[in-house]
Amino acid sequence: MAVAHGSRDPRAAATVEALLEEVRRARPGLPVRSAYLDHSAPSLGQALHGLTEAVVLPLLLTEAYHSRVDLPAALNEARARDPRLRVHYGATLGPHPLLTSTLERRLAEAGVPPGDPDTAVVLVSAGSSDARANAVIAGMARAWELGAGPAAPPGWAGGRAGAAVPPAAGPAPAEAVALLRRAGAPRVAVAPYLLAPGYFADKVRRDTLAAGADVVAGVLGPAPELAQVALERYEAALLTSADAAAS
Repeated sequence: MAVAHGSRDPRAAATVEALLEEVRRARPGLPVRSAYLDHSAPSLGQALHGLTEAVVLPLLLTEAYHSRVDLPAALNEARARDPRLRVHYGATLGPHPLLTSTLERRLAEAGVPPGDPDTAVVLVSAGSSDARANAVIAGMARAWELGAGPAAPPGWAGGRAGAAVPPAAGPAPAEAVALLRRAGAPRVAVAPYLLAPGYFADKVRRDTLAAGADVVAGVLGPAPELAQVALERYEAALLTSADAAAS
């Protein structure tokens, strides 16, 4: 049971379903279903109805409020309605080295080869009210700079439920692009660490291009690397005791 955030933008759900098709192709015969925390159907409770056991995987890129609070609460409600239900709760998709590989894939598709010495990259995350999640993204940006060419500190597109990210989290994506331009970067690319198209992705593209970005890569989307990560999280969750991590 793969659980995504959900969006009013129909492109988001279509992207999630395309990613799950990648999972099905990689593991024929594995029953794969989707659920959403908000805006899209089915809800997690609806999707779990009638099942006696499931592996629930958060299709989220960092461990933050949704994976620590919202999902466990929804699972507790589902178990209260059906005490027979046993759930193995998986880890979020990120952080994972294959997500960095997916970012590099999307940049290459946009014309930026990995490690291009003439291109500075702004890693853009939706951000979180959870400082631990923001620290994970900042760590990803630092590690990427060491391994794949120049990278700027991450830019933050927004926070949980659209709230503003605390100023300590870092600059907005357009501000990060402008900083690089003022520092003399010959070329600036933007790598959205976002699962699917929608409000944030559109805003990132619009604002960063207006600020002087040369290239804005696509969102992570239904990449085979993400399908592989999902299957790794599934296998690891099967080894945990049912309900232990979701209560």
